[in-house]
Amino acid sequence: MQIFLNAIFSSVALGHLMVDIFNSSRPVLLTYLNLSDTEIAVFSSIYIWASALTQPLFGYMSDRLGPRWLAAGGVLWMTVFYSAALLFPGNAGLVCLIIAALGSSAFHPVGAVQATLCGHSDLQGKETTATSLFFMSGQLGHFIGPILTGLILVAYQIPGLLILPILSIPVGIALLHHLRENHPHPHASTKQNQARAGVGFVITLMLVAALQSWAQSNMVNLIPKYIKDLGQSATVYGSMAGLFMGGSALGNVIGGYYGDRYPKRIVVALALFFSSIPIYIASQIGWSNWLYLLVPLAGALTGAVNSIMIVLAQRIIPGGMALASGLILGFIFSSGAVGLIYTGHLAEAYGFPYVLMLTTGMVLLAAPLALALKTPTVQA
Repeated sequence: MQIFLNAIFSSVALGHLMVDIFNSSRPVLLTYLNLSDTEIAVFSSIYIWASALTQPLFGYMSDRLGPRWLAAGGVLWMTVFYSAALLFPGNAGLVCLIIAALGSSAFHPVGAVQATLCGHSDLQGKETTATSLFFMSGQLGHFIGPILTGLILVAYQIPGLLILPILSIPVGIALLHHLRENHPHPHASTKQNQARAGVGFVITLMLVAALQSWAQSNMVNLIPKYIKDLGQSATVYGSMAGLFMGGSALGNVIGGYYGDRYPKRIVVALALFFSSIPIYIASQIGWSNWLYLLVPLAGALTGAVNSIMIVLAQRIIPGGMALASGLILGFIFSSGAVGLIYTGHLAEAYGFPYVLMLTTGMVLLAAPLALALKTPTVQA
C-alpha cells in the first residue's frame, strides 16, 4: 500500500511493532516464571498502569516539543530496561520490566498522531484506515511476541530473550532519522471541522472503550495461564496468545476500512456483538484444536474497533492531537488493567471458563451502547 512508502509512517509502524513485541512477551514470561493467576493479573495491571496513566503527559509534551525524541526515546528506553529485566533476578527484574513500560507510554500517542496525519496526506483523508494500519503493526507485534517468546524460552530460556532488545536498537535509530524535522503536532482548536460532542457521547465512548479493553485484557493476559493449566507447553500457550493478537491485527485493519466507509457506530456495534460467539464457545469446550480458530476470531472481532475509538477521540477531545491520543489510549489501557485485577481473582476462584462467560457479557453490553455513538456535529 502507498502509505508504507512514506518514510515517517513506515518508521512509526515498525516502532509500534517492536514496542508491542516487548509488551506482549510479558504474559508468557510471567507464566514461565510460575506466577499465579492473581500475581500475573496484579503485575500486568501495574505494568499497564505505568504505561497508560502517563500517556496524556507524553502526548502533551509531544504536542509542544515535537515527536522525535519521544518516539525514538520510547523504543530505546524499552530496549535498555527490558534488557535489565532479563539480567536482574527476582523482584529487581520485575521492577525493571515496569520501568520499561514508560517507553511504551512515550511512543504510543506520538505514533498514533503521525499515522493519522499520514492518512490525511497520503490516503486522501482516510484517517481511520491509516490509524488502523498503524495499530495493525502493533498488534502484529502482539501476535509475534508471545509466539517468539515461547519458542525462545523452550530453546534457550530467559537469556535467549536478549535478542529482542538487540533487534530494537536500529528501529530507534531509524525513528531519530525520519522524525528529524520534529514538527509539533497540530492542535484540535486549529483544525477545521472541529467536532462538538456532548457529555453523553463522551461517556458512552468511554464505556464502550472500557468494556472492549477489559475483554481483550482478559483474553491476552490470562489465556497463557489457562492453556498451561490444561497441560500444554510454552510453545502452545505462547502461540495461543499470539493468535489472539494476530486476529486482532487483522480485525483492526478490516474495522478501519469499513469505519471510513460506513457509520462508525454500526461497525463497532456489529463487531462487538459477533465477538460474543467465539468467546462463549471457547468457555464451553475446554482444550480443543477448535481454539486455534476461536481465539483469533475473538481477537479479530474485538480488535476491529480499536482505530475507530482513537479517531473519534482525536476529533472530540480539545487540545493537541497527541494529548487526545494519549488520553484515550491511557484510558483504554488503564481500564482494561483495572478490570484485569478483578478477573484475575475470579479466574483463580472459579476458573477461566467463568471469566470467558463474563467476557461474553461485556461485549454483549458494549454492542448496543456503541449504537449511541452518533457522529458528532461539526462547526464550519
